[in-house]
Amino acid sequence: MTEESPPADGNAAGESTPEPSTSVAADADPDRVTFSREGFRAGFVTCVPIALGVGGYGIAFGVLADQAGLSVAEAALMSATVLAGASQIIAVELWADPLPIATIVFTVFAINLRYSLMGAALQPWFRRLSPTQIYGSLYFMADENWALTMRDLKSGSGRGAFLLGSGIAIWVFWVGSTILGAVAGGVIGEPARYGFDFILAAVFVALAAELWEGKSTLVPWIASLGTAVIAAQYLPGRWYVLLGGLVAAAVEVIRYDA
Repeated sequence: MTEESPPADGNAAGESTPEPSTSVAADADPDRVTFSREGFRAGFVTCVPIALGVGGYGIAFGVLADQAGLSVAEAALMSATVLAGASQIIAVELWADPLPIATIVFTVFAINLRYSLMGAALQPWFRRLSPTQIYGSLYFMADENWALTMRDLKSGSGRGAFLLGSGIAIWVFWVGSTILGAVAGGVIGEPARYGFDFILAAVFVALAAELWEGKSTLVPWIASLGTAVIAAQYLPGRWYVLLGGLVAAAVEVIRYDA
């Protein structure tokens, strides 16, 4: 009697060994990204609840812009073309006569440097899209819809238009709420009578709460605060804003390199 040879695949039971599932990896493949109306719609609908919250900041910005002397049209144009809440609020806070152009430009540039890293994070998925689709989407990128888009793309949805759809949602609410705030600011008249002059401080306290990441956050915050306080005492204008931000950034770089 001859002894039977074992199956070629090495399975003693004679059954074929199942191949490892590759569906998850395939779904997450950046090369499968498409730019479709469905992706746009999904991004828009998903981001509407967040855009409503962003509208609250837009109203605050509109009131601040009115205080700084901007017309409703100018405030709306700024929101429509810049679409960066923190930078816009800083810019109107620095608004003065004569206009400190260099201070505003450098401060806004420092604040928005993070967008270069955010855009780079999208590169594995966006590399297959056309330049028009890529830059059109990036124009409407904000912190909130970038985070939503990263989550969606990592899930393997392949919806390249998600960022554009979610960005349009934020843009609509941001511009609309800016107009509402600017009009309200004009009707209110003197904001200090109603305590509205505290809006800027309140907005940044809310932004700071969102950025809190535990005790490690205290180090750059304290460094920035100390620098800003000292600079405000000894330097003219609003240079303390820029210097405080630069020192905080430098502290973070040193900490991560250490």
